[in-house]
Amino acid sequence: MKFVDEFRDGHKTQAIAQALDRLVTRPWTLMEICGGQTHAIVKYGLDTLLPPPLTLIHGPGCPVCVTPSTLIDQAIALAQQPQVILCSFGDMLRVPGSGVDRDFSPALAPEPKPESGPGAAPEAETEPIDLASPNIVSPNIASPDILPLDLLSAKAAGGDVRMVYSPLDAVKLAQDHPDRQVVFFAVGFETTAPTTALAVHHAKTLGLTNFSLLSSHVLVPPAMEALLSSPQCQVQGFLAAGHVCTVMGYGQYPPIAQRYRVPIVVTGFEPLDVMQGIYKCVQQLEAGQAAVENQYGRSVRPEGNPAAQAMLNQVFEVIPRQWRGLGEIPASGLGLRSAYREFDAAHRFRSSLPTPASSPSTSPCISGQILQGLRKPPQCPAFGTACTPETPLGAPMVSSEGACAAYFRYRQAQAPTTPQTQSLVSTPVPPQPSDRALVPH
Repeated sequence: MKFVDEFRDGHKTQAIAQALDRLVTRPWTLMEICGGQTHAIVKYGLDTLLPPPLTLIHGPGCPVCVTPSTLIDQAIALAQQPQVILCSFGDMLRVPGSGVDRDFSPALAPEPKPESGPGAAPEAETEPIDLASPNIVSPNIASPDILPLDLLSAKAAGGDVRMVYSPLDAVKLAQDHPDRQVVFFAVGFETTAPTTALAVHHAKTLGLTNFSLLSSHVLVPPAMEALLSSPQCQVQGFLAAGHVCTVMGYGQYPPIAQRYRVPIVVTGFEPLDVMQGIYKCVQQLEAGQAAVENQYGRSVRPEGNPAAQAMLNQVFEVIPRQWRGLGEIPASGLGLRSAYREFDAAHRFRSSLPTPASSPSTSPCISGQILQGLRKPPQCPAFGTACTPETPLGAPMVSSEGACAAYFRYRQAQAPTTPQTQSLVSTPVPPQPSDRALVPH
């Protein structure tokens, strides 16, 4: 397949691995910031090709994984209401809320900001929809047993939860069901946020009053800065997310590279992309440089996609956002602007949504440490035993971009391979760490 097979070329991948062997003179630690890159690394065993001084760690590059349990609890509470149709992408349906995963790492979290005062968004004049009528019992988040563990469980209990492929599907549902409240649970980085913005803009154009958005959109650069600011930071170079930069460009990255003296390489998702990104990053580190490079030139331009950015900026504004495992990161989220406040589900249903209640975690899940790159999935005591894709304790085991799901799928049971059976184009069991080369197709 054009633009795929040539980026899975085993000969070229081996050549880069050999060049890295010659290039590296000291230990370096790199972080890939996208879950798609994580899956490519684990699936194709790219980390096993690297010289021993070079370490790859996995970052918070899965938007489903970093969605805070408080927002998931709110989505579950909405899904339990008889007048609500709750829509989201498929990955979100099995992500646990606060009932099972409260893994939180306060090291990255600044002091909470006041909800009022300078810069706070004014309250809209519209009356909230009251879901706490005498015939409806609103869940209490302080008692997690009352809430289903995830949206799929809420659906099994009778909630109208629907998987959609696009936010515009939810807008169509609102058109088709004028007597129901349709809430789209929106998650994603800058990659998917423009389509959400377009859906809200379309709903406003149509004059829909029964469509709203529960937003958990987040921004990548502030998370990178939060990681670099942490005393526990191990990162010396980043592989930036190619799809995010396709939309946003990479103008936000040079200040980060200079401030923290880390090279940042915008990188694609195929094996050859990742290996080239690693090589470019190490090349800078060995030369004492800290600049931004673009490996993913076939998709990314410095300015990004101006039309998508314009729609994003029209509908959304930058706000603080809680990240699962990282805490609150300033200016790292997207919230609806005041002109679109009528479509904010958190505002529309504000009198009835559950409020978070803190309680100590008893789960063995270490997803917070995994999302920060401090630990890897096999180091979790629950990995592959208490925590599996069928019975996940944390979001990284659920999402198709989660690091735990990648390790479970590709590293849980490694079988011996031979040069005749190992291929980059197929989806084989990866090589054992002792195997130092990919056999080309």
